[in-house]
Amino acid sequence: MQEVENFIKRHQLLSAAQTVVIGVSGGPDSLALLHFLWKRSSYYKIKIVAASFDHRLRGDESASELAFVKNFCDDRDIVFEGDRADVASYQAEHNLSLQTAARICRYNFFENVMKKHRAERLALAHHGDDQVETMLMRMTRGSEGFSSAGIPVKRPFATGKIIRPFLGITKDQIEHYCKVENLFPVYDSSNESDKYVRNRFRKKILPFLKQENPNVHERFQYLSETISEDETYILKLAEIELEKVLIRRTEGKIELSVSAFNKMPIPLQKRGITLILNYLYKINPSSLSSVHKENFLSLLGSEHPSGMLHFPSGLVVSRTYDRCLLSFEHIVKNEERSYDFSLELPGYVELPNGRITAEITDCEPALQRGKDVFVFSMKEVDLPLRVRTRKPGDRMAIAGVGSRKLKDIFIDAKVPQEERNVWPVVVDANGKIIWLPGLKHVRRHQIHPSELWVILRFHKKSP
Repeated sequence: MQEVENFIKRHQLLSAAQTVVIGVSGGPDSLALLHFLWKRSSYYKIKIVAASFDHRLRGDESASELAFVKNFCDDRDIVFEGDRADVASYQAEHNLSLQTAARICRYNFFENVMKKHRAERLALAHHGDDQVETMLMRMTRGSEGFSSAGIPVKRPFATGKIIRPFLGITKDQIEHYCKVENLFPVYDSSNESDKYVRNRFRKKILPFLKQENPNVHERFQYLSETISEDETYILKLAEIELEKVLIRRTEGKIELSVSAFNKMPIPLQKRGITLILNYLYKINPSSLSSVHKENFLSLLGSEHPSGMLHFPSGLVVSRTYDRCLLSFEHIVKNEERSYDFSLELPGYVELPNGRITAEITDCEPALQRGKDVFVFSMKEVDLPLRVRTRKPGDRMAIAGVGSRKLKDIFIDAKVPQEERNVWPVVVDANGKIIWLPGLKHVRRHQIHPSELWVILRFHKKSP
C-alpha cells in the first residue's frame, strides 16, 4: 500500500497529534482503511476513532454489520462509536430521496462523533474506482464545474476536514490488501443490484475502461484534481466580477444588472450563476441541473426585455428590462401583499418599498421639484387621501395625454414587474388617482399664493 502512503503525503492529508475519525461500514473498503490507519497510527502519530452507522434499511443484515465493526474494534483496542437511525422515516418526514436521507443522517452522525472527540479529520474509504464511476455518472447527468471533478481528496467538514486516502488505488488493490492481512469484511447485498445507477456503471462501464487502460483510475484522478484547481481559480475571478453586477442581496433574494452580467466573459457568467444558486439554496436540490443554468443564461441574453423561469424548490427568476430578480415564491408572495392606508395631513405611511410623508405649508410650489415630490392646493383635491396598491383597470388622467392605464405607465417607465404590485398609488376621497410617486401626477390647477399647500414626498428604499 505504498501508493496510499504516497497519496497521503502528496496531499498532506494527515499531521501528527491529530484525531482521525474513520467511517466504517464493515465492507472491504472501509475495513481496509481502518486497518491501514490503525497499523500506522504510531507512524503518523495520530489517534483513531472508528465510527459505524446503521441506516436500518436492511433489517438484521445492517444490524449485524454494526456489531461486526464493534467486535473488530474491541479486539484491537480501537475507540468505537456506533449509532443507528430510521432513515426511511426521516426520508418520509422531509420528503427526500432515500439516498439523500441516508447521507444526511450518516453525516450528522459523523459530525457528532468528530465534535465529541475534537477530531480534525474524517477519513472515508472512497477509492479510485469510485472516482471513475462518480465522474462518469455526473458527466452523464450534465454536471459541470466542481461537480464534474467528482469526489474531492479533502474538503472542510465539521471541526476539520474529510479526507479520502484511498482515491489513488483500485477496488482490486483493496481486496488484495484484505486477503494479505487476513481481513474478513462483510458484503452489502445491495451492491449487486442493477436497480442502482452506480452499480450499473461499476458492472458494465468500468470493466471496459479498465480493459482499455488498467490505470484508468489514475487518469481520472489527475483530471479530477486539474478540474478542481482550475475551478478554484475561476470561481475567485467570478466572485470579484459578480460583486460588480449585484444590485441587492438579502436572505433568499438576489437582484442583478442584466447588462453588467452580460459583459462578463461566458466562463465567469456560468460560475456566477453557480455562486448565486449556492447562496440562495444553501443545499442545492437534486433536481437542479445544468439545464436550469443554461435557461438562466438564455433569459439574460435574450433580446426580449422580460421573462420568467421557475427553478426547483420555488425559486423564481424574473427579468424586467435591465434587472433580474431571483427570489423564492414565498418571499415574493409576502412582499406582494396588497395594502390600502389612510394618509393623515400632516402624517406618513410606511410601505414595503419606502415611506410617504405629508405636510401642510404656505411655501411657493415652484420651490418643490422632482418626481418624488408632489405639491397641490388643499382646495383642488378632495380629502382624505389614501395610499394603496394598484387594482385591475386603474387609469390616471395626465396633462397633455389624457387617461392612461397604470400598466402602460409602468411599462414606459420600465418599472420591474415585481415592484409594480407594491408601488404606491395615491388617491383622493373619490378614488381618483392623483399621484404615482416617482412617475406621474395629475395636472395642478392655477393656484393663488395665499392658499395652503400639501407637500407629499416619497422616500424610496435603497436597493
